[in-house]
Parts: sequence; C-alpha cells; structure tokens
Amino acid sequence: MDYLQAIILAIIEGITEFLPISSTGHMIIASSFFGIAQEDFTKLFTVVIQLGAILSVVVLYFKRFFQTVDFYFKLLVAFIPAVIFGLLFGKKIDALLENPITVAISLVIGGVILLKVDDWFSNSQETQTTEKISYGTAFKIGLFQCLAMIPGVSRSGASIIGGMSQKLSRTTAAEFSFFLAVPTMLGATVKKCYDYYKDGFVLSDDQINLLIIGNVVGFIVAMLAIKSFIGYLSKHGFKIFGYYRIVAGLAILIIHFFVMKLTVI
Repeated sequence: MDYLQAIILAIIEGITEFLPISSTGHMIIASSFFGIAQEDFTKLFTVVIQLGAILSVVVLYFKRFFQTVDFYFKLLVAFIPAVIFGLLFGKKIDALLENPITVAISLVIGGVILLKVDDWFSNSQETQTTEKISYGTAFKIGLFQCLAMIPGVSRSGASIIGGMSQKLSRTTAAEFSFFLAVPTMLGATVKKCYDYYKDGFVLSDDQINLLIIGNVVGFIVAMLAIKSFIGYLSKHGFKIFGYYRIVAGLAILIIHFFVMKLTVI
C-alpha cells in the first residue's frame, strides 16, 4: 500500500462509514481494485482507520456524548451482541471479507430493504431523543448491528433500521447508531491490532505513518459526511441510498463475472 492508496481508502471510509451503504464493503472493493486486498496490513488498515472516522462523532456530539452513566450502560448493552458474535464467528467473518461477491449481493439485498424501510416505519416513530432509549431497545439495536458482520450489509444501516423498528425516529436512530459506533469500532480496532501482533507482524515506521494519515483523513471527511447525512436523512429518507446500493451491487457482479469470462476465454 502506498500513500495515495491510503488516502483514497480513508476518503472512502470517511464518506461511507455513517451512510447506510457499507464502508467495509466499499473498502474491500477499492482495495481489490488496487490489488492489495490480500495484504495483511491492508486488512488491518481498513479496520483501524474506521476509528478515526468514529472519533468525529465524539467531536461533533461532544456535549451529548459525555452525559449520564446510564447512557453509557445502554451503549454497553447494545455493544454486547457484537462482542459475542465477533468472538464466536471472527474467523468466518475474516473469510467473508475476502469475497467481493458477498459484498455485491449484500449491497443489492440491503438496497431493496432501504427502498421499503421508510414505508414500513413511517407511522411508528415515537422516541425522539437518544436519552429516552430503553435498555431493551438498546440491546435489540445491538442485535441488528451484528448483521453488519456480513460485508456489504452496513453497520450504520443495520443499526438505524433496528432503531426505527423499535419506534425511534430516523434522526434519533441515526444518532444512536453513531454513538454505538464508538465502542464497537474501538473494540474492533483493539482486537484487530492484537491479532496482528499475535500473528507475528510488526508495524514498520512507514506503515505507522500510513495509519496516522488514514485516521486523520477519515476523521476530517467523516465530519462533513455526518452533517450532510443527518440533514438529508431527516428530510428525504433512505431511498436514494437504496438505489445506489442496488446499482453498485449489480455493477460489481457484472464486472466480476465479465472479467472471469474473459479470463476463461
């Protein structure tokens, strides 16, 4: 991985982390395009730079993020399912991360769901603030978030839909998804770094610089993406993201099988 590739991946991360279009899926496709998807450092990079994007939540929602102890316990309850599923199925998830077809299929299926989700929950929005979310609701949102362990599903999309299914407004569901991303991605980063060192890898000075640049770029771009997304979502809903996912997923499938056909010939 060179510096230009690191910056491009970080921009993709910053834009897509909080949109319901799957940041992991987009980075898998981009790193595959660059021919670096199979590198161990690339797999580490795509996880670790998500932390930079997530930290933008702490900055943008500084006053609301640092609130009552009860709020943190709710985040912990929502985070628990990801810990359990991650420990149980971590190796299988890593295998899926190497398959662009999984990403493409997930993009299409998720896109179809996003086209319908506004209609499904248009009349059931009651909770308008993250502070009013119950422990039971937090746990159920955490279960929905686990669906994002399948590449292409979208962590933010799954958790937002999970929130809306529990009678949260679109904006409240999105904001709780942002808050939940902080412990989730922090935990994922720590685990990925631990596994990386456990497997005998040591970061070079150049790789450390790439991680720093990736986190800084991801942080800055994510700040802009969050503001734009919340404003758009509250007014227009999810349909544009649904159409995008379907088009992107079908394009990946067509390109993949077309390239395979040419290779066979």
